[in-house]
Amino acid sequence: WNVGYPFQKGLKRDDVGFLCHLVRHIQKKYGLDKNNAFLTGMSNGGEMCYLMAYRQPKTFAAIASVAGLTMEWLYKSEDPRGTVPFMEIHGTSDSISAWEGDLTNEGGWGEYISVPSAVGIMIAQNRCTFEEKTVLPLKEKGANVVTLHHYKGGIPAWKDGPQSDVLLYEIDGGEHSWGFGDMDTCQAIWDFFKEYLR
Repeated sequence: WNVGYPFQKGLKRDDVGFLCHLVRHIQKKYGLDKNNAFLTGMSNGGEMCYLMAYRQPKTFAAIASVAGLTMEWLYKSEDPRGTVPFMEIHGTSDSISAWEGDLTNEGGWGEYISVPSAVGIMIAQNRCTFEEKTVLPLKEKGANVVTLHHYKGGIPAWKDGPQSDVLLYEIDGGEHSWGFGDMDTCQAIWDFFKEYLR
C-alpha cells in the first residue's frame, strides 16, 4: 500500500481512493449495506488503516490496525477529517514497527511517531473522555501479558448510535506479529467491529 514510505516517493497510486472505490463497487454489485464496511490490516496494512482514518473516516464503520504506524509526514501535514471507532494491537518489542516510534528513520521505513502518540490522536479526534484498563488472562503458559486500554465516552458513531471508542491492546514483549500466541486477535477485532453493526 502506498502510505508514503521514502522509497515510494513519486508514486502516484492513490490506494485510499482505490479502497473507497472498491468498497462502493462491492456494495453495489452484491447489494450490501453501505453502513457495514470495516477495515483491518497488519504492518503496511496497519499504516493504511491510519491513513484511511485520517482521510476517509466515514467510509468504514470501524477500523482495526495490527502492528500499524502513523507516519510523521501524515501527522504533521494532515488532520483527521472526522471520527471513526479505532483499534490498535501492538507488541512493545516490535522491532519493525517500533512501539516507541522511529523519528530518525533508523529502520528505513521513514519517520513515524510512537504507538501511544498515534493512538492518542484517534482518542482526541473521537473526543474520548476516560480510559478503562484491563489486563487480559494469559492465553497460555509463557504467553506475553496483554493490557487492553479502552478509551470511552467518544462522539456517537452515528445519531443515537454507540460512542466512537478507541482500543489499544498492548502486548508486553510482543513482536511484529498477529499476536496469535498472546490473544485471540481475530475474535478481538470481530468483537470490536460488531459493536458498530447497523
